[in-house]
Amino acid sequence: MSKVASKLNLRQVGRVCVTIADTDRAIDFYVDTLGFEKVVDAPMGPDMRWVEVALPGTATTIALAPPPPDQKAGGSQTGICLDSSDVDADHATLKAAGVDVDDEVTRFGGPVPPMFWLRDPDGNSLIIVQPSA
Repeated sequence: MSKVASKLNLRQVGRVCVTIADTDRAIDFYVDTLGFEKVVDAPMGPDMRWVEVALPGTATTIALAPPPPDQKAGGSQTGICLDSSDVDADHATLKAAGVDVDDEVTRFGGPVPPMFWLRDPDGNSLIIVQPSA
């Protein structure tokens, strides 16, 4: 272990941050469309809120936050992968609901699980993956 790492108190990935332009629109998408729960909603300076959402029963949250000054919200490859027990059914459900999803589930084969990308209303990309059992 490095000299620095041995002095740190890190214990888990607690949250990831996604920049959004409209907090209520983002909450509607992550809660009503994807099934997350809102676990934090607190004022954050003038006219801003710090919001965190999580899948039920999970510890890691997604913070839905305004971008830093002089930067635009959204449009990022978040690197967030959401595990699914049925990627094909989830793809069909989200596509039917009008969510911006890839045209089809990608299948690379081998140890790479089937997956598809989706975009939130701000254009942030997330991946839904069906890990092998």
